[in-house]
Amino acid sequence: MTLNKNDYLLMTLNFFRFVFLFAIILSCNTGKLTVVGDIANSLKEVSAAEYITGSTLIWVIEDAGNKNHLYGLNTEGDIIKDIDISNAENIDWEDITSDNQGHIYIGDFGNNKGHRDVFSIYKINNPETLNDQTTAEIITFKMPKNVKNEDFEAFFIFNNNFYIFTKEIAKFKMIQVPNRIGNQVAKVVAEFNLEGKHNKITSADISDDNKTIILLNHDKAWTITNFASDGFFNGTIEALEFHHDSQKEGICFKNNNTVFITDERNGIEGGNIYTFKVD
Repeated sequence: MTLNKNDYLLMTLNFFRFVFLFAIILSCNTGKLTVVGDIANSLKEVSAAEYITGSTLIWVIEDAGNKNHLYGLNTEGDIIKDIDISNAENIDWEDITSDNQGHIYIGDFGNNKGHRDVFSIYKINNPETLNDQTTAEIITFKMPKNVKNEDFEAFFIFNNNFYIFTKEIAKFKMIQVPNRIGNQVAKVVAEFNLEGKHNKITSADISDDNKTIILLNHDKAWTITNFASDGFFNGTIEALEFHHDSQKEGICFKNNNTVFITDERNGIEGGNIYTFKVD
């Protein structure tokens, strides 16, 4: 059969329509995750998420080189608050956490190139009450002498200390930094190797009842329960598979049984807010 030019163009158009629709179908397969929102297109590299006392918003930041802004999103992913932190620099913002008074802490402790020896945590007081600009209180920390500076990616607050995790393929370090404004020296409190491969921790959180810790990876999370004090890795550790793989960078507890998860946008994939049951 001989095709004329119009037939050829029609076949080509139909082929690309098929490829496009197939890609959409694949992108809708989110495994055990439930999509609840599509993050605003202006936010390309959301690297953390936090749900705080006294607010119905999901608070997010962007990764290195982006604006020094804290954003409050509704669950559909729309930007409701856009707060410029005037005295902060986004060297490599990686995670956010909060205390039970509703204050947010931004972890500027990414160190991909290994050149940093001083790291910052910015404290934002009650962002729910803020308009479009604020100044942060600043905590800085260094590693102890003779301990190598690492690339940190995730943290949470427990008993008024920050617990911060290095980003490693295998064994990682967990350090402790006091939640005190000013200059601090970190303490290495644990080293641990999660079972399996490709287990880089990209975000972390602890439930409001302080009974469950969750660590995030691109295709799974781990819950830690039944721990005493900060001996977290002596507790019960369970891997939870998503059956979905994307660049997931943010996790936070919505309540003691459910978490919000965010991923970065990559073409037509990602850029979503998901919920996931952990009980």
